[in-house]
Amino acid sequence: MAKRILVVDDEKPIADILKFNLEKENYEVVLAHDGGEAVTKVFEWDPDLILLDIMLPIKDGFEVLKEIRQEKNTPVIMLTAKEEEVDKILGLEMGADDYITKPFSIRELSARVKANIRRGEMTIENASGPKNIIKSGDIEIDLNKYEVKKDDKVIDLTLREFELLKFMSTKPEQVFSREKLLQEVWGYEYYGDIRTVDVTIRRLREKIEDDSSSPQYVITKRGVGYYFRR
Repeated sequence: MAKRILVVDDEKPIADILKFNLEKENYEVVLAHDGGEAVTKVFEWDPDLILLDIMLPIKDGFEVLKEIRQEKNTPVIMLTAKEEEVDKILGLEMGADDYITKPFSIRELSARVKANIRRGEMTIENASGPKNIIKSGDIEIDLNKYEVKKDDKVIDLTLREFELLKFMSTKPEQVFSREKLLQEVWGYEYYGDIRTVDVTIRRLREKIEDDSSSPQYVITKRGVGYYFRR
């Protein structure tokens, strides 16, 4: 069954080009040209991945992302202009899984789409596996249910935040560079931006640590990268 992608961009020529090229890769593609239409189609059509432009009429991409994240963990790739550096970071902090900067090549787009859809598929596959729980201090990580608890209270993580925590916690005390985390967690190595890792680490710490400025679980190894301390 073909994976469904919702492309949200108010520039119709760009949206049409994206649709054409994604359909060549055997995806089922639906377009939306404003934020209101995007939200409606997300909940009616339930896509497997969303390509979401920031600059949209009615509701901008950030508003759309906020509404989506209230109910869904669907992978979202933000489409940003080259000069919108702050927007990239803000999108990640609001729960986007990835971003891609315009103008981009179809090859780059394809790599990002495949990597993010593959992560979504792994979530579904792992959910039916044997019970697999990691406990460390007051944190409990259920690898199958994709659920994290702190003091028995469920913590709301995005898929990417969970994937990052899962990867590091299953290899405790092992230090990973940003590039290695980008390759293993995001699923690609050539197109990535290491700032994506730093932002996701920061968001993860804010959710699981008692004091994100003095973390007990996700630790920085200065000049090298990050590791999970059990």
